[in-house]
Amino acid sequence: MTTVLPALPGRTTLSRPPWLHLSVLRVEAVSGLVVALALIPEAIAFSIIAGVDPRVGLFASFTMAVTIAFVGGRPAMISAATGAIALVVAPLAREHGVDHLIAAVLLGGVFQVLLGVAGVARLMRFLPRSVMVGFVNALAILIFTSQLPYLVDVPWTVYALLAVGLVVLVGLPRLTRAVPGPLVAIALLTGFTVVAGVVVPTVGDQGALPDSLPVLGLPDVPLDLATLQLIAPYALTIALVGLIESLMTAKLVDDITDTRSDKTRESWGQGVANIVTGFFGGMGGCAMIGQTMINVKDGGARTRVSTFLAGVFLLVLVVALGEVVAVIPMAALVGVMIMVAVGTFDWHSIRPATLRMMPLSETAVMVSTVAVTVATHNLAYGVAVGVLVAMVLFARRVAHVVEVTSVVDPDGGTKLYRVSGQLFFASSNDLVYQFDYGSDPDEVVIDLSAAHVWDASTVAALDAIRTKYAARGTTLTVVGMNDGSRARHDRMAGRLSGAH
Repeated sequence: MTTVLPALPGRTTLSRPPWLHLSVLRVEAVSGLVVALALIPEAIAFSIIAGVDPRVGLFASFTMAVTIAFVGGRPAMISAATGAIALVVAPLAREHGVDHLIAAVLLGGVFQVLLGVAGVARLMRFLPRSVMVGFVNALAILIFTSQLPYLVDVPWTVYALLAVGLVVLVGLPRLTRAVPGPLVAIALLTGFTVVAGVVVPTVGDQGALPDSLPVLGLPDVPLDLATLQLIAPYALTIALVGLIESLMTAKLVDDITDTRSDKTRESWGQGVANIVTGFFGGMGGCAMIGQTMINVKDGGARTRVSTFLAGVFLLVLVVALGEVVAVIPMAALVGVMIMVAVGTFDWHSIRPATLRMMPLSETAVMVSTVAVTVATHNLAYGVAVGVLVAMVLFARRVAHVVEVTSVVDPDGGTKLYRVSGQLFFASSNDLVYQFDYGSDPDEVVIDLSAAHVWDASTVAALDAIRTKYAARGTTLTVVGMNDGSRARHDRMAGRLSGAH
């Protein structure tokens, strides 16, 4: 969207993008700064999970954010080093070193570009709403539980600082939204601990911050088939996990902002960002739900500027202002992330009234998605299981809708069976047992005008029915097929087994 400026006498009408307005730019810049502060401990923690130097995660967050700001399809969404990708690459880094990890990130980026161009984003339409709700709730739980290690075996002052931070984060927005609560909480708690000399865990305790810019280069790995065979499974997993998390986060932001994003562009854009990240020695990444919620919901950002500035501020903070960033108490950032978790969780989905209204199958899909995601810390597994459960329950429900009724003509020479419902593998497997082969007259008619044939299983079932009647000398006629059903039946009938 662009803003049109009033035309001056003798001049043409000018237009400029909304982010050039000072008020919008201020919101985007402040939100980007808060996101950058929240990215630092996360990137360091994910580096530890992956078994690499903290610089690898920090540089990945910088390059991912800056690159996706230009090539991504969802404005204001934050991409950086993530725990999901860290869990995928950890075994590779542990057993073969960081160079093989970077090579896998590069290849994973290539896979994402290819999948994006092939239209993998269109598969998002097959994700049920219950899976989306489970995805969001699981992410909220993972965001919350990821903060718990920072609250174990720490001085009591950490809990006091956290309490103050939560009061600020909850109370300040009720008074004013001119200044973001997260930024105020971080500045207030940092200032207090420095002035009062309070000793608590800080960002600097999480790992060494880089003191130089990332350098362009290639991983030092043999360029042969053995290397490709080694990294390809990890690269494909990086691609799939990254796309699932990114596309679902993009859809979530679409819902929050009431806007649509280009999912295909986001898909190949994530690939480009990972390729750039790999060339600069980063560990790869994808969209981050927690930081995206800080940016979109808490900060009010809506453009690519916030994403770009989040990456730039991150690099400036850790390289030029590393000493300042290092003294930020972890309690401040933990408070921010806890509020993100609370805001991300779909509390409406677990209200008693909602659970009573919702079909049990829908609740089962949501719960299975949450349970698998939380248990494995892998969003891809959780979404895959959720979709599988939804498919099985849907197939089971639809299969029971098929009905077979019969009518015998007055002279008793012909019997008519009317079949209604959707005929596919789950419903047609029992279809063959719905007919009275031994007692039926010499002429049998099956009317499918109220049914639809969807797959080979149904065609095979109709073949079996015809074979059973033929063995008893009964003539079977099938009528009423619609065009799609008849085309599918005529193409496969009598060709699905050795019996004709």
